[in-house]
Amino acid sequence: MAISAQDVKQLKEMTSSGMMDCKRALEETDGDFDAAVKYLREKGLAKASKKSGRIAAEGLVYTKIDTDKKVGAVIEINSETDFAAKADRFIEFVELVAQTIIDNDVNDVEALKQLKASGSDEKIEDILVDRIATIGENIQIRRFKRLEGDIFGYVHNGGGSIIGSIIKIESDNNADPVVAACAKDLLLQITANAPQYINMEDIPQNVMDSEREIQLEIVKKENEAKPKPQNVMEKIVEGRMRVFSSDICLMAQAFVKNPDVTVQKHIESIGKNIKVVEFVRYEKGEGIQKKEDNFAEEVASMAAGN
Repeated sequence: MAISAQDVKQLKEMTSSGMMDCKRALEETDGDFDAAVKYLREKGLAKASKKSGRIAAEGLVYTKIDTDKKVGAVIEINSETDFAAKADRFIEFVELVAQTIIDNDVNDVEALKQLKASGSDEKIEDILVDRIATIGENIQIRRFKRLEGDIFGYVHNGGGSIIGSIIKIESDNNADPVVAACAKDLLLQITANAPQYINMEDIPQNVMDSEREIQLEIVKKENEAKPKPQNVMEKIVEGRMRVFSSDICLMAQAFVKNPDVTVQKHIESIGKNIKVVEFVRYEKGEGIQKKEDNFAEEVASMAAGN
């Protein structure tokens, strides 16, 4: 049957696929739009599998808080390029995934993929495949964390970095504007200084032991020319361990707005019995090995292929 330009345009709007792909899908399915959409989705699966090996280190970190449900979430979804991460369809997908996390008690990515997206009959996994096909890049739901309680969130987007942080706080009254302001300051602190633990007693012993060994070796090397007694070197190490511990613990860090006091002292000065129960900080692409492209080699390879 003859396929009109209007039919092709309509299918393109429905699926965001290419014009020629839409024309071919309609031809293969005798103009049946439902079958054509299925055809494109199936082709999208083939395209997605080819893209799944590409490194996705760009993307977005996003936070969503539902104060009525008392649930908050932070999520990282990666793409191959920053350009793709700015596409409306990518941003809409991130928001949809975040809402689905809010609406469901889910704790891992594979379980999340099997859920029906909020307000939809489609699984997150199927929508992900569709986005890979239509955006044309590998997209990965890398990680997320869902917290219940009085949750506050913040996203920093600047200088090429996207950092999202959420925090769970208990106090005399979490609806108090003073408490909310403190939560915001703590989120800024977490975003800027990347603490790993709340208090020093939260640091695992194996982490302390490993760092102590490293610092002892450093001190020995620093004093090779004129070795110090063992007890002196151990005192130097202990001093460095105190710095190490305070650097990675939120409460022991110098408060960003007043470095003369620790975060703990700042909270105590506010009153309200504010207690940090849990926090999560995600930075876009952290820990992902990005591919380093050599443009000259790429051009040479293309030329050789010709």
